[in-house]
Amino acid sequence: MIGLELLTALTLGGTIYGLIEILWRGHTHWSMVLTGGVCFAFMYLVSAQPGLGQPAQYALCALLVTTVEFVSGWIFNRLLGWNVWDYSSMRLNLYGQVCLRYSLYWLILSVPGCALARLIRGRVFLSG
Repeated sequence: MIGLELLTALTLGGTIYGLIEILWRGHTHWSMVLTGGVCFAFMYLVSAQPGLGQPAQYALCALLVTTVEFVSGWIFNRLLGWNVWDYSSMRLNLYGQVCLRYSLYWLILSVPGCALARLIRGRVFLSG
């Protein structure tokens, strides 16, 4: 069952992230839909950890999303040269792939993200 749950999280997360990108920047790229799906799949897994309080879940999710964004950026932007995004003009960035401002945004978005994950787990998959 966990495979179907993660596939659902990946698909839903990618779709939602793509829509957020379109609303925020006016466009998206398929690589960001994939990245967003992976990020939500991690949120889905983290939100299921009963021994981890919600504030710790949100912080871990923000760290994981930032890590996924950095790795994806390194692959898509640096290695493949696609230039999907560039944070190099923003303060406190790391190689232009991630920056503190967006990591904080992900911390904030982890709250509804984890809530959505718990809702899906409880209502759709009737677990947790």
